[in-house]
Amino acid sequence: MVVSGTVLVADIDAMFRNDRNLRAIAIEQYGTFALLTREQLEFMLTGRLGYGRALNSRRIASELLPPTGSSMAADMDLQSAAQAVLERPEYQRYQDLLVLGADGPRVVTVSDIFAAVSALFRHASLHDPLTGLPNRRMLEELYPDVTAAAGLPGVGILFIDLDDFKGVNDTYGHRAGDAVLIEFARRLARSVGPKGTLMRLGGDEFAVLLTDVDEASAFAVADGILDSLVKPFRHDGCELNISATIGVALGIDIIEEDMLAGAEVLLRHADGAMLRAKQEGKRRIGRIGPCQEPAPFARQAHIRRRLPSAIDDSALTLHYQAVLDLVTGGDAGVEALLRWHDREIGPVAPDEFIPLAEHTGEILRIGAWVLDQACAQSRSWIDAGTPRKIAINVSPVQFAAGTLPADIRAAVNRHGIPARMLEIEITEGRAIADVPSAASQLRELISMGVGVALDDYGSAYSSWAMLRALPLTTLKIDKAFIRDIDSEPHTETMVRGLIQTLNAMGVRVTAEGVERQEQLDILRDLGCNTAQGYLISPPMSPSEIRMITLNNIEDKQ
Repeated sequence: MVVSGTVLVADIDAMFRNDRNLRAIAIEQYGTFALLTREQLEFMLTGRLGYGRALNSRRIASELLPPTGSSMAADMDLQSAAQAVLERPEYQRYQDLLVLGADGPRVVTVSDIFAAVSALFRHASLHDPLTGLPNRRMLEELYPDVTAAAGLPGVGILFIDLDDFKGVNDTYGHRAGDAVLIEFARRLARSVGPKGTLMRLGGDEFAVLLTDVDEASAFAVADGILDSLVKPFRHDGCELNISATIGVALGIDIIEEDMLAGAEVLLRHADGAMLRAKQEGKRRIGRIGPCQEPAPFARQAHIRRRLPSAIDDSALTLHYQAVLDLVTGGDAGVEALLRWHDREIGPVAPDEFIPLAEHTGEILRIGAWVLDQACAQSRSWIDAGTPRKIAINVSPVQFAAGTLPADIRAAVNRHGIPARMLEIEITEGRAIADVPSAASQLRELISMGVGVALDDYGSAYSSWAMLRALPLTTLKIDKAFIRDIDSEPHTETMVRGLIQTLNAMGVRVTAEGVERQEQLDILRDLGCNTAQGYLISPPMSPSEIRMITLNNIEDKQ
């Protein structure tokens, strides 16, 4: 009838404009726009003019398509077909299509096309594109049906986290990391089989939803997963040894829990159990049972789950704590302090979420956000005629990325502020793994005019060796040394020696945690350069902060 592999829209009004009687019959039966299959068209033509006319119509059938009609390739993918339908004129957009392929003609309605496209998008929204496994949304959809069928006590979840997976990406590249995740998904499927539903939650985190399960059978499945990782993974001729830590949560563990609903509660408990197991060592299985206290680990799991949305939910803010110049008695700038108030958890302290952010790598996004916000605030203060130097905390994880100088240069240029208005503070949440690389980046920052401070000196990894290895412009003495400086003579002696040594090295000294006038007076006598603490000013929002001076502080006493 027509050339194979085309889609035709039949316009009866145009096809039969020269035969009014036939046109009237066609419109009566099919409407002005209709789809005519080969059998329908042959029936109409042979009924009027005999079989010979029908054969002739086969020979010239392609000419029946009116100039305003449209055609498509029969093998066109669904999304392209849907787009083509949407691009048609309004009066043609809802017409059915005639698809003629090698197996003969078939009717395809516009609704069929969009229903198929909807099914594709639904599948994509419920599955991980890398491994093909169901995702967290699928877990949320399946959970109510599973618990209704099996009952909450018979349901369990395994939360699986690959150990040190970040090292695979850093050492071998993300292509190797993706290959490991795909292969792990295959091994997971083989080891779990029909016993549970597999999911990839994101990154290197997977889950298994189990039904009709008790503690023994859940641990048996978890043991099988660990056994599947004994054999090394191979990529480009390299053997990669991968292990995992698994948290187990059963329905009986959360029957009393009412903070959240459904799958989220069980998943949170499994995540908490996994975190506890990691603290005890790797390649092991953990569980927080119903008789154990789940709060600390459950909270960590909840924080970890909410952390990726902190920026998108506009839940992060910066407050600023003033720094006092003890030599001039004037304002020495501010330190930017990160605050997070989550809509589900409430306020979360930095010492709770920063270590988790460093562990998951989310600190890179958070650090970029802090840098941009601080530079924007600096620009605002400059425009208002009250310029202040801003210190921001930088994690060693950001140094590991190797792009910190370029990131800071781009931020100060984007906001049009002098580099000297910015100081970075190296936090001690984790030790700097590659000191030579960090030192090189710090020298580049100092050459740009950016200040470099070592924060919380004496609280964690800091040492004289680090002071020699890292180029610094400022060192901040931890509040633990300042707390008793006015009551313990030996503490005062230690701080005096530290200040004298650092000043001799050309490094300025800031005292943290100053809360009493006596502490401030001693620090001035010892030659400390700057100080901060609640005596000077608590952290404030940008709209609340004011220029501070030594006279202001003394007047408050």
